[in-house]
Amino acid sequence: MKLKKWIYLAIFLVIFYYAFIVNIVITLSIIASLYIAFKLYRFYAKRELNKLVKSKESFEKSQLGLFVALVAKVAKADGRVQELEAQLISMMFDDISKIFNEKEKARAIMKEIFNEEKQKEGNTKEIAQALNKILGRSIIKRKQFLSFLIQLAYIDSGISQDEKKVLHEIMQELNIEPSVYDEIVNKFENMMKNKQETMSLQEAYEILEVKQSDDMNTIKKAYRKLIRKYHPDIISSQDKDESYMEEATAKTQKINQAYQVIKDENKN
Repeated sequence: MKLKKWIYLAIFLVIFYYAFIVNIVITLSIIASLYIAFKLYRFYAKRELNKLVKSKESFEKSQLGLFVALVAKVAKADGRVQELEAQLISMMFDDISKIFNEKEKARAIMKEIFNEEKQKEGNTKEIAQALNKILGRSIIKRKQFLSFLIQLAYIDSGISQDEKKVLHEIMQELNIEPSVYDEIVNKFENMMKNKQETMSLQEAYEILEVKQSDDMNTIKKAYRKLIRKYHPDIISSQDKDESYMEEATAKTQKINQAYQVIKDENKN
């Protein structure tokens, strides 16, 4: 009887052992297959992406090209592109161009698209419709793009009626629910309400990490360095939570406010 029990136990252990080993092998095979598939996807996605810089025409019809065109529409909505807006857009070109092999060419094409669309009128709806078609069912990307555009409108300390009009048009053509738009806007509105109204000169120097004895060239370099460090990054934002844009915008506004305080003081 004892021998029979030992035989059953041995059979069970053999079955368990082989089942365990087989499961591990299958699991490892699945992981390896997924890893290879991911690497292939990244390879082909990057190859397709780099094809865009072959011509301006192909770039401007792409997701990135259409987004750059919408950035131009929002930036110029209130008549002129503000200084801080211009800096952030320039940094956006830098951020996006990093994903291309031909970085300088990609940046030059984006700048050309931006400058052209900045001058055109009446085609915002058409551009947003084209982007909507390319995005397919991606709700997340729609929200990320809209959030960046709203952030751009708020970056110079407020949003104008003309900017709201352009943003509403984009929202509608991207098939984004008004409630989603309102939620994003409310976050920025709350951020503006909590914004510090006044800032002392001493605090401004501390924020820019400069001394009162520094000349304006040194202060300007420090300002630009901090703006570049903390500016909202459209590429990085895709891997971060929704609060990233608001926090980056608030930090950028505070740096800009500090710079304006010091500039005004040096004018006197």
